[in-house]
Amino acid sequence: MRVYSYSKPYPNMSKEVVRLEHIRKSFHQNVVLNDVSLSLSEGEVHALVGENGAGKSTLTKILCGVYQKDEGEIFLNDEKVEFKTVADAQKLGIRMVYQELYLMNDLTVAQNIFIGREIKKGPFIDDAAMIRKTQELFDEYGIDISPSSPVKELSVAKMQMVEILKNISQNVSVLVLDEPTTALSFKEVNDLFKMIEKVKEKGVAIVYISHKMDEVLALSDKISVLRDGVMIGTLDKKEATRDLIIKMMVGREIDSLSQEKEQALEDAPIALKVNAVETNFLHDIAFSLRKGEIFGLAGLMGSGRTELAKALFGADKTKVLDIEIKGKKTIIKKPTDAIAHGLCYLSEDRKQFGLMLEHSIYANETISSLNDNTRFFLIDDKKAIGKANKYQEELSIKYSSINDPIRNLSGGNQQKCILARWLMKDADIFIFDEPTKGIDILAKQEIYLKIKELAKKGKSIILISSELEEILSLADRVGVMSEGSLVKILDIGEASQEKIMEYALRRAKQ
Repeated sequence: MRVYSYSKPYPNMSKEVVRLEHIRKSFHQNVVLNDVSLSLSEGEVHALVGENGAGKSTLTKILCGVYQKDEGEIFLNDEKVEFKTVADAQKLGIRMVYQELYLMNDLTVAQNIFIGREIKKGPFIDDAAMIRKTQELFDEYGIDISPSSPVKELSVAKMQMVEILKNISQNVSVLVLDEPTTALSFKEVNDLFKMIEKVKEKGVAIVYISHKMDEVLALSDKISVLRDGVMIGTLDKKEATRDLIIKMMVGREIDSLSQEKEQALEDAPIALKVNAVETNFLHDIAFSLRKGEIFGLAGLMGSGRTELAKALFGADKTKVLDIEIKGKKTIIKKPTDAIAHGLCYLSEDRKQFGLMLEHSIYANETISSLNDNTRFFLIDDKKAIGKANKYQEELSIKYSSINDPIRNLSGGNQQKCILARWLMKDADIFIFDEPTKGIDILAKQEIYLKIKELAKKGKSIILISSELEEILSLADRVGVMSEGSLVKILDIGEASQEKIMEYALRRAKQ
């Protein structure tokens, strides 16, 4: 897939803004960064890549004052600095836009831009002045957003742009962008890249964290690779290739992220039959899912894929939910009903809907199978931990203790823990909603292998993904969603990115 690429190098790109030297950071006995050095220059997009848990987030959080380093030094314009707090870093122009956006949904765009530094007229906040200043900022960057609109009415892409502009409207010399395109469509990614180019033209040094190699190669001037807390090396744009970056990330070459497809047998029994699903948004939906089949669900953002998944799982209210599981009419009104019938759901937003972040890995993995791990009406911890240890090995989940808070794990390992939860429950039907969102290439490959393995074992899978290559490499059939309805089901032999997009757009055009 093509992504937007710009060709204008910043004239003073060689002028160093920030230098981190010999940074070391540990959490308890776990060394997260070991002797890491990094240099950032004016007007440079410097990509930071590596597997989940490689140390990218920790390094940038040290740069932004969220964490304090154990050892090493930070220089800003050749002067040694110390950041004890986020405010210390921000005062010197170092800012970060996190993957989870920090906007006030009920406030206007202008109010969010000026939050904490409101323009006042006497003792009163001057909303008119903030709207005017915000419009000037948007005009400068070519952004078509009304400053007086409530943030909650914006798309995710526009919220992302507001968050970036909120940061660059202040004193900024270094801007860290953490997975900024995770929830964006292809067009929205292009719009964001054009905006990043304008930020670069201002001389801002940009740190770009992403697992998407196409974006990294198109956007970056330099690419630094972290592996297991060690800086493996830095590549210039001209010498960087996808294969070289991946080899540096994982320490070896990997053959392919896609797997051989094995068509589900046409005479395999139907595990799930969806006769009708209706909500205020969903309509005209009917399909069947056979035992051992992977049914891909594609469509543009807002097409209804996640809404359908949540309706089937009982997480959203429905007007009509007419389904059969293993040939029997099934009533699902809440998630516990779905779980009781062997249906599980891995949400695209694992932090909000999948994890109990302040609880242990053990609690998160066993929460859905407590009744299966009891003895004399008490939880049998030994039995439950035995199962959890089995899936730690099977899924290559990296953690030091099963009693550690799950929030300490990388995104890929958190995702594997949720998968372990449902494997422990021995579910029959899996709904994977963006299962590789925000995780690295090697973790993606491991998730792909597990999905294929589940299908081989006779599990039935609905796979929702915004990455069409992911759908095409894994699915046996592809259902295309548009404007809340299932507009087409394609056999994998006839499916292509072009054909999927044709149907995804067709209803909107009509």
